[in-house]
Amino acid sequence: MRSKASEQVSPLAAPGASHPSPLTPRSSLGEWLAWQETLHPTAIDLGLGRVREVLGRLGLVRPRYPVITVAGTNGKGSSVAYLEAMLAEAGLVAGTYTSPHLLRYNERVRIARRDADDAELVAAFAAIDAARAEVSLSYFEFGTLAALWLFARARVDAAVLEVGLGGRLDAVNAVDASVALITTIGIDHVEYLGPDRDSIGREKAGIARAGRPAVVAEPEPPAGLLAALADAGAELRRCGFDYGYELDADGRWAWWDAHGRLDGLSPPALAGRHQYANAAGSLAALRASGLPVPEAAIRAGLARAHVRGRFEVVPGPVEWVYDVTHNPHGAAVLRDVLRARPAAGATRAVLGMLADKEAAALATCLAPCVDVWYCATLEGPRGRSDAALAAALAGVGIAALAA
Repeated sequence: MRSKASEQVSPLAAPGASHPSPLTPRSSLGEWLAWQETLHPTAIDLGLGRVREVLGRLGLVRPRYPVITVAGTNGKGSSVAYLEAMLAEAGLVAGTYTSPHLLRYNERVRIARRDADDAELVAAFAAIDAARAEVSLSYFEFGTLAALWLFARARVDAAVLEVGLGGRLDAVNAVDASVALITTIGIDHVEYLGPDRDSIGREKAGIARAGRPAVVAEPEPPAGLLAALADAGAELRRCGFDYGYELDADGRWAWWDAHGRLDGLSPPALAGRHQYANAAGSLAALRASGLPVPEAAIRAGLARAHVRGRFEVVPGPVEWVYDVTHNPHGAAVLRDVLRARPAAGATRAVLGMLADKEAAALATCLAPCVDVWYCATLEGPRGRSDAALAAALAGVGIAALAA
């Protein structure tokens, strides 16, 4: 869903833009986004050259605030949510950039726990278009630059940036991370990142910088990730070695590192045992950043974080659970969470997946927890029809109903 701006916003001149490109009149956010989808010849075009060029023209190559960059196959959105909440509880103004969005594009850019409004995004897009001149930008690159432009204008105290795809060549990596946080590594986007966890881990490690902390939140990371971080000269902070967590019988937990412990923490705000690892890694990244966040803010932030679509439960006569998992690794986590809270009646799954996702493997993983399957169509160039999705599930012996 794309919302329309309530008023026209004039394009803003960008610092350093000596050759601004002529602007086709675009007054609404929807018009800007539709135009961005047509600007670049390919939707996914990994590389940092274009973004760095425009960042230079905007004077944003070296942010004046700490940057925590989050990469990984699963757990990125949850980790960003924990970091945002802890920073906010400390009274710090945090800018967060995530993708994709669920309902409105505005969700991607948040400042002080508020989604950017249409007028702010339109102003940012106009400034970027003026600065880019002849440089072609993809939809994702435009969005990344808009977030950084808005963060600079808001004078945020810190930014938390979620990698869109991979790490090394993702547009977010055009900005040097003060701290790199790498969550779990699973098999996804193999056409861009490689066929196994080692090769994918090497790509994720590309967000780390020499002499700066790199937090590895997965207890058993692939060797390729660790080797790449060592080659980069990053300061490794690994779960189970440099920091860790311990669970109590009542769900409370403790976090520790070389400098001390935090005992009696409330369960993480987000559901599932895997969220302890996400919360612990986020806390390790926060501590590594050196940002002034007191213990009370840490405790409150971890217990109050919220993110849409991560086992989001809507209670009622029929309980609805919304989850954005889209790969087998994430499906295994979702299966475990479902098993931990069995339904009183039948569990019915409504599934929609893009054509480049492993639908059969994901459904096979979830099958023990699902009684009835319904397939939904996703539109767009990467979309998949309900019939095609049902056929993919039938190939592994799962009967599904097309909408």
